[in-house]
Amino acid sequence: MPQDSAAQKPTAESGSAGGRLIDYPHRGGPTVLRILLGAHLRRLREARGMSTEQAGYEIRGSHSKISRMELGRVGFKERDVSDLLTLYGVDDPEERDSLLQLAKEANTPGWWHRYGDVLPGWFETYLGLEGAASLLRTYEVQFIPGLMQTEDYARAVVRLGYGDASDEEMQRRVGLRMTRQERFTEPGIAPTLWAVLDEAVLRRPLGGRAVMREQIHHLIEMTALPNVTLQIVPFGALDHAAAGGPFTILRFAEPGLSDVVFLEQLTSALYLDKPTDVDTYMRAMNNLCIAATRPDDTVNFLHRMLDQL
Repeated sequence: MPQDSAAQKPTAESGSAGGRLIDYPHRGGPTVLRILLGAHLRRLREARGMSTEQAGYEIRGSHSKISRMELGRVGFKERDVSDLLTLYGVDDPEERDSLLQLAKEANTPGWWHRYGDVLPGWFETYLGLEGAASLLRTYEVQFIPGLMQTEDYARAVVRLGYGDASDEEMQRRVGLRMTRQERFTEPGIAPTLWAVLDEAVLRRPLGGRAVMREQIHHLIEMTALPNVTLQIVPFGALDHAAAGGPFTILRFAEPGLSDVVFLEQLTSALYLDKPTDVDTYMRAMNNLCIAATRPDDTVNFLHRMLDQL
């Protein structure tokens, strides 16, 4: 797994798109609001039979700008949203006010804004999605998932990628990771985490023997949480190789948000939400869970690892 909350608002009725307009999410911050607003604008445009080129021309922009807005990849100018609503025939004052308010809130910085000096822009999208997810399924082949790392283990991982970082920068990077974990102890918003680790992750003693022992003890403690499932793919399970590298599947309780597959790279990331892509990764994840130890055997497996450290 890659190494906030928006206040609930009332919904409005949509005369042009039909049904309820938008249910503002309880969590996820501006990233999710942008995605919801962008998806709604896309539905309005398609209902009018307009192309992205036509819509872009009307707001003095390009088709690519409309595409980025509809995908929730950029912030929204209220003037652009207002012009698009007029173009799409949305003239109900209550509906317009609701969408314009959503545009304003979508531009509000997320909690991670205070870590902007150590946070790459492409990762901000993931943090927003992670904060909104009700279920995260993750497969790791190299490191303990970020949401399950101890502070000392996280520091060892950060040091691998940022060996020249100052002590202050190192602590801020670790602090960001620790802050992400706080959701697991917050009543009512703790997501479900289902992690599958390759055995190699546990055999790699990052930070030294003492750090790794502490990390494994922490994993044992996490398996006791009702919202956490952990499985280990042992070296003997050869039929999982087709799964490839690490990936995370995020699922959301909020209507209007489709599943997303997150693939982290060295200097960027891929966010896949096409049903065919998601289905492929979901099948791979299910196969990994079959190849892995049963969840109720994980603690015994981890204790055996401790005996060998």
